[in-house]
Amino acid sequence: MSEVIRCEWTGMTTPLYIAYHDDEWGRPVEGDDRVFERVSLEAFQSGLSWLTILRKRENFRKAFDGFSIAKVAAYTEEDVDRLLADEGIIRNRAKIEATIANARAALEVPEGLSAVVWRHADPASPVPKSMADVPAITPGSKALAKELKGYGFRFVGPTTAYALMQAIGLVNDHIADCVVRTPTR
Repeated sequence: MSEVIRCEWTGMTTPLYIAYHDDEWGRPVEGDDRVFERVSLEAFQSGLSWLTILRKRENFRKAFDGFSIAKVAAYTEEDVDRLLADEGIIRNRAKIEATIANARAALEVPEGLSAVVWRHADPASPVPKSMADVPAITPGSKALAKELKGYGFRFVGPTTAYALMQAIGLVNDHIADCVVRTPTR
């Protein structure tokens, strides 16, 4: 039996990380609310481990009404206070307020958030041999961040935008020998 090769960032020891890598990361995510959830979680991850976010993801979903754009856009200062008191999520005022502002901005995107984000897909992205070949920022992530900021989004710089692009399948950054890129199961 041959060794299963995965992208090095999984650490290959945490079942939650492995499941996320194998079943979610790099797979297409569409729909405004689903993309909004990922934009929000990537913003909350800024400066933290993605594993921290994964462990709290269900709490985030509960706290933010399933990341319904319409519901989050209607949040008030009372909701900010509620979220700041919620030990199940990352209690960072700037990130909480950005999530609410981003929901309001998403409501104003004429063609919808998912369409805007997917306009920046790069299906011909190069196949990385190792994670050292994976960039942190690309011209596409700079363009996506600029467009989202133009709509009023916060916490969506080029690095966060690229992490989003990787997570929801706009680029495929699974390394060349990764089991997900070359499925054997």
